[in-house]
Amino acid sequence: MNPLLRALEGIVQIDIGLLPKPLTAEKIRAAIAEQLKNQTFSGKVSADEAEQVARLLEEKHGISMGLGAIVDAKDFVPWLNDAKINGDVGDFYWGRYRQLLFKKGLPKSVIEATDTVTDKVLDRIGNPRDLSRWSRRGMVVGHVQSGKTQNYTGLICKAADAGYRLIVVIAGIHNNLRNQTQARIDEGFIGRDTGRLAHANKAQRQKIIGVGQFDQREFPVSLTNTLRDFNKATATTNTSQIGQYNVPVVLVIKKNSSTLKNLLEWLKEHSVHQGTQMVSQPMLLIDDEADNASINTAYARDEVTRINGQIRELLSLFHRSCYVGYTATPFANIFIDPDTDDEALKQDLFPRHFIIGLDAPSNYFGAQKVFLDARDQHVRLIDDNEDVLPMKHKIDHPVDVLPGSLLKAVRAFIVARAIRNARGQQAAHASMLVNASRFTDVQGRLRSRIADVVGRIRDAVAVEGGKGRAALHNPEIAALHAVWEEQYANAEGADWSAIQARLHEVLVAARVVEVNASKRSQALDYDQGGEHGVTVIAIGGFSLSRGLTLEGLTVSYFLRNSIMYDTLMQMGRWFGYRPGYEDLCRVWIPADGVGWYAHIHEAMDDLQTQLKRMELAKATPEQFGLAVRSHPESLIVTARNKMGTGKELPVKVGLAENLIETTRIVLDGPQLRANIRAGESLLAAAVKSGVCAVERSRGNLFQGVGVDLIMDFLREYRTEPGARPVNPLTDPKLINDYIDARAGSELEKWDIFVASSTRRDMKSLTFAGLDVVPYELSVDTDLAKSGILAFSGASRRIGSSEDESEGLTDKQIADARETFRLSRDDQKLPKTVNPRIYRQVSGRRPLLILRLVKPKLEATRSTGDALHGVLAWGLSFPSSQIGGGTVEYIVNTIRMREMFGEEEIEEEALGDAE
Repeated sequence: MNPLLRALEGIVQIDIGLLPKPLTAEKIRAAIAEQLKNQTFSGKVSADEAEQVARLLEEKHGISMGLGAIVDAKDFVPWLNDAKINGDVGDFYWGRYRQLLFKKGLPKSVIEATDTVTDKVLDRIGNPRDLSRWSRRGMVVGHVQSGKTQNYTGLICKAADAGYRLIVVIAGIHNNLRNQTQARIDEGFIGRDTGRLAHANKAQRQKIIGVGQFDQREFPVSLTNTLRDFNKATATTNTSQIGQYNVPVVLVIKKNSSTLKNLLEWLKEHSVHQGTQMVSQPMLLIDDEADNASINTAYARDEVTRINGQIRELLSLFHRSCYVGYTATPFANIFIDPDTDDEALKQDLFPRHFIIGLDAPSNYFGAQKVFLDARDQHVRLIDDNEDVLPMKHKIDHPVDVLPGSLLKAVRAFIVARAIRNARGQQAAHASMLVNASRFTDVQGRLRSRIADVVGRIRDAVAVEGGKGRAALHNPEIAALHAVWEEQYANAEGADWSAIQARLHEVLVAARVVEVNASKRSQALDYDQGGEHGVTVIAIGGFSLSRGLTLEGLTVSYFLRNSIMYDTLMQMGRWFGYRPGYEDLCRVWIPADGVGWYAHIHEAMDDLQTQLKRMELAKATPEQFGLAVRSHPESLIVTARNKMGTGKELPVKVGLAENLIETTRIVLDGPQLRANIRAGESLLAAAVKSGVCAVERSRGNLFQGVGVDLIMDFLREYRTEPGARPVNPLTDPKLINDYIDARAGSELEKWDIFVASSTRRDMKSLTFAGLDVVPYELSVDTDLAKSGILAFSGASRRIGSSEDESEGLTDKQIADARETFRLSRDDQKLPKTVNPRIYRQVSGRRPLLILRLVKPKLEATRSTGDALHGVLAWGLSFPSSQIGGGTVEYIVNTIRMREMFGEEEIEEEALGDAE
């Protein structure tokens, strides 16, 4: 933030401090508007900058949290309210946890929202005092690193107050995540350090923590601890039967076949009722990261993956049970056996009773902020790795030198930590993430090299750090200074002299650790920080990608690639909360990854929006699942989920309210030229039919073009010479079938928008008599070697989302944007809006977008120097009123493997799971 905006923030901060409570978004903006009349700021602060200050003040003073959407089964019958009135639900465990949240400094509004949401979940998991047999399945969809653990800890407390006697938390497939989750359950539910309880020395066994500080009357029994997963012998020593205890029994176990086998055997030996062979006490099972390893991905219909089968068997042992899956990436859960019939659906873990979407608090540091709203501030591109650490490498790849971008990222972390200390945050933790290889051996080599770098900087600071400006003669300190100038010179409290004075304490505390399934791995123990907090650089792969929280994550270096939404989102450990240091956060990532994350954010936003629409329509979870599966992106998810079959899979695909774009085109000169001619013929035919081009700020618009001309163009345009499309989403058969069904009504007339890039340094090209500025885009280097142009990484988005507003009137655009703003829980309009709002405008025509693209690739020379760019198109489909709204498409999984490669299997994950 520049000094002028910082001054504005400071003055408004004083103003709003005098305002009556509660403080609202409107009051903050009114105070800013009043100050903008002052000559100090008048005409010097733009509307976007004023909004930036408003949001910063909102996060500091009025963190809000929406209540989310709920999709229920038709047979849902609420029970919680009556149970509370009748005195059947206590407040002991939740009361303690609520006190702990207040003590941690969470805003009252967030705690109240957590209270409300957990009540909604509790009301749907089954009344533990109902003695009839029941089994319920549900799912809670949150955001990566947004507080799902806080939510299910609150749910556990309330379930215990309501009468649940066994609570099982399945916490990821790695020991470090299980241990971390156990520690959080210790703090938020148990109230004692279970690691100390397991200690042999009885004098050291009792350590009251967390909620135990408020009330110690009824400690739950834990059959696991922070040192050890479930063990049959230990459990038997504690109790022979679950029913012997008047307090809840809790287990935090790893998502591991051996652990689940031991638990099943122990329950069968000690707790089942002999007459029914079932456990009579009610059980709640929380499945954290529910999309990982729990899903039945066995390829044959009569097979079930081991963990999926064991979870189902565990649930079946109980007369009364509930399964609640928590995830930020529900794609796999929605796709649990897409071809199943109703009976199979009832047997699997599909959330058939309820799906609840959690809204993140307003101070959530997520994909919207990182990759859209403040991309220039937070994102740094990696473009120097291929020679030393290529994206694709083998397990024995040497790491003799580090990419310059990684060196810069390490130095940025050290400088950022020094700034945080200068801001008075030295007691807080600070972490850096390095996720650059799936192989643990390569991760080990990276750790060694990074440790060498940190060691050299530490030595330089120890010798030269106290010499003031003279220290800059040392190359290591000079390199830190250069990073400070480039990244943080304008940051608050970032004077170089103050930073240099803090470097010694930062580097003495800094540790470089490996977090994976190897024997070299070290635990991320944030309890050892003391008054100075932990400063750690964590190098890993899959272990860092699933659920593990990196406290105070400030800098990330992410050199990975995957097409799968869930894999990418879970690897996004940089999302979360950054109070007091959000401006210092940096993410180093390849350009392709930036496009992917921006695209995935839109997909997740669509999913949450659809969930809210389903709630209003009183739809069921099964109907929501079908709606998500019909989205065009489902082609990838479905095929990859069934990749092992190598068979053709029928998928129902809906194109209504969706954008389909060509971003994968074969490098074939004659075909590329033929595509250009097809586009020019289309526009010539449109003009001949009486349609005139209207010049717009971003291109030229043709309105009211007949569907026959559009169909002719799509038949002539080819993504490759053969019959098979490079991208199944642009398969002419899929699109033609959909348009054919609507050609006489909804899709009879089209708009065509010939888009131009807004870059001023690009020369225009002539296309169909129009001056068109091409889009210069990067392409996937590996795919280009195989003869395929994959534009904009793999995000399938070339131009601006605002292009889809073309063809609408100014009033329609304004009304659509206002509708979108009101649909958001914070009721703010972000800089980048979801383009789906333009597709939903009543009566709008479908839109064909044509773009010329200049690929940044030497291989394009083979297509001929005279080529006028590459023609790409996008189809923006409006809402559809035609029943069904889908067409059937056959996905060949072998072809999908050719396109996208095998799903990445982590070496460390396999080693840890077996």
